[in-house]
Amino acid sequence: MAGTISKRLSNSFEGALAGGGDPATSPLYVFGPFLKLVVLAGVAHITFGATVWLAVFTVVMVSAMYRQVMTWVTDGSGGSGLAEDEFGSWAVKVNAGITVIEYTLTFLVSMAALVTFIADRLPILNESIFGFQYRTFLAIGLSIMTGLIVNRGPKVSARAFGPATAAILALLWIMIIATVIQLGFHLPSFDFRAFSLSQVSFTEGGEAVRSSYLNLTLGGYARILALMTGIEIFANLVAAYGGTRAERSRKAFGSLVIIMGTTALTMLIVGPAILNLSDATNPNVSVFTQTMDKLLPAWASYMGTLIGIAVLLSASAAAAQGVQNLMLGLRYRHYVPASMGQRNVHDVADRPVMAMLIVISACFLGFGTHEETYLALYAAGVFILLSMTGWAASKRLYRERASRKLFSRYFSFFGTIIAALLTTGATFIIFEERFFEGAWSYFLMVPLFYLVFGYYRKRLGTPPSVEDRLGSIICEQRYLPMSLQQNAEEKSKFRKVVVPLNGTSLAEQVLATARSFARALGAELKLVAVLKEKKPDKRSQREYLEMVTQLIVDDGLNANYNIRSGDPAAEIAKFTLEEEADLIIMTTRGRFAVDDILSDSIAKSVVKKTLTPTMLIRPTDNWRSRRSKFKRILVALDGSEAAESVLPYVHTFWETFDSRVTLLSVPEGSESEEFGEKIEVYLDDVAEALRNEGMEVESVVTGSGPARTVLSYSKDKEIDLIIMASHGRGGTDRDSIHLGSVADRVVQETECPVLIIPLTQSDGG
Repeated sequence: MAGTISKRLSNSFEGALAGGGDPATSPLYVFGPFLKLVVLAGVAHITFGATVWLAVFTVVMVSAMYRQVMTWVTDGSGGSGLAEDEFGSWAVKVNAGITVIEYTLTFLVSMAALVTFIADRLPILNESIFGFQYRTFLAIGLSIMTGLIVNRGPKVSARAFGPATAAILALLWIMIIATVIQLGFHLPSFDFRAFSLSQVSFTEGGEAVRSSYLNLTLGGYARILALMTGIEIFANLVAAYGGTRAERSRKAFGSLVIIMGTTALTMLIVGPAILNLSDATNPNVSVFTQTMDKLLPAWASYMGTLIGIAVLLSASAAAAQGVQNLMLGLRYRHYVPASMGQRNVHDVADRPVMAMLIVISACFLGFGTHEETYLALYAAGVFILLSMTGWAASKRLYRERASRKLFSRYFSFFGTIIAALLTTGATFIIFEERFFEGAWSYFLMVPLFYLVFGYYRKRLGTPPSVEDRLGSIICEQRYLPMSLQQNAEEKSKFRKVVVPLNGTSLAEQVLATARSFARALGAELKLVAVLKEKKPDKRSQREYLEMVTQLIVDDGLNANYNIRSGDPAAEIAKFTLEEEADLIIMTTRGRFAVDDILSDSIAKSVVKKTLTPTMLIRPTDNWRSRRSKFKRILVALDGSEAAESVLPYVHTFWETFDSRVTLLSVPEGSESEEFGEKIEVYLDDVAEALRNEGMEVESVVTGSGPARTVLSYSKDKEIDLIIMASHGRGGTDRDSIHLGSVADRVVQETECPVLIIPLTQSDGG
């Protein structure tokens, strides 16, 4: 019963490398605008320390707040804590809209800053061709490369981009150590005059400006808080870790501490050195680079550029990963079509990233590749998300404080309130400063996303609560699968079996299995060939079918054949219905056409068009994919009534082939802390009910990623047959989902036969 998890982040350091690129790189650019403001105003000696300490305090409080969020949201469906059952669907739609915008802007800003780093060394990139700068094409090319890597899964991303984050972490620690060695250990001083209303006058952009110390402190605070960009990525990457819910949230928080701890120490120790050693008015060289030139050997400046380029690629990748996981959660809640949350062969949702790349490429072509173009929108989104998260977490902690009466809950509650107030204040500041620089567009984009999410929720309907069903089953102790299926035995008998053939060796791979069914069950085999219109091979096909049929009959079995013309899938489905057949056995293309995806195959079209159970055989070099005694059967259940429609057929296989049965569930797909426990109790109850029928049954709750777990477990345990419903919790729209994403991938990659039980209205569809 051990788990068989693959392609998962295994520890906090690995997670920090996979998702920490954006916040880790923030010290490279946050000091510039901050120092420029306070130095020009001549108040750095008063406001610098107060602003830095205020920012670090905010980092600590927001990090603690995310520790709470990570224990609530462990499926990657969003890091704000805006649970639908507490706040309603409006909160999910608003949060998701802002999050999609913010991830896209994170990618845009990071990639734009990246090409700026490169252009600093290669000025030719600023030249133009066909009206576009060369840097534009470089940005688009690097964006596409990043997206393709991300779509190969978190492990690949960690290997590709992790070294960059490791390099920036190493650089920051080198700067911290070099500062202490050369300048001593000096923390910023805290001067309460920074919060006074005393007025100062200075010149900015050629204009005379008059402001107070408080305004300048808060203005610097808003600018330097960009160091928290990307902090929410760790909550959204919780789903990429392995282990239980508690283990995943703990690892994610450990990753956050590694990154934000390094960033905070850089602010406190290197920050004063940057103030003293750099010239904030120099427009050609950043203050961070100036400080590196003073503290490090000459070659370190060039290395810093290379590290900056690499880590900004990592930040872009982390944003794309965030979109992947967000869409998985929205698909589960029916806010986006199933296709946007469908996992590819690497177990990640690739379509959202491709859509993101189209938008990013259009922005680079239309608005250029200078990061300042997108910074106003970027900063506004950061603070909106942080303030929303703060108030959502406060509400939840208040509820837990009232129920548990623990001192730690009071402490967390008041700390989160402080974090919420700080980030909300920063939100007002940034919108006031940058409203006309682009922040106004949130008032257009967020309502647009709101309408789109609302449209799909209305079209797809509120997803049924599997947990409510599990709770009812467990509480009432009423689960008796065989007794609930009044006609189960009659329904699941295989008396007539349709076997599509076309004369190829691929199609013939099903004959051994079909003959075993005919022999064990006394079933009649219905061989059928479908000719394409106007193709003159009917005589040849008839001779072929006559020969195959005769061989089967000579073996003492019952068989006949039929030849049809037209669309193969439609004719097979029609023939099955006319014959009132109980089962279809056919091959998928598998290794014989590895470039063809299942959605283009006749096999998948047949499953879509018929309500008859279909056994799909994908021939490979492994003999188990072509021959089976059906002794070890794996049954995939997810707690839904739809998935349970397979149970009568399990009974038939046990009765006929004396099969041993494994019931498998993957404990994910819900934000509830009790879901994993509920699914275990539920599966044990089902197993016990089947044992009472006389079956040899074990229940296994393990893994992460249903399709990946089913495939890995079936391979490791040498399973002879996988039985699953065409749809589970993911949906029941046959026209849009077809096989269902889990069954789809299992059929594409399995090394044993798969029996697909179609979902009908009576099964819960």
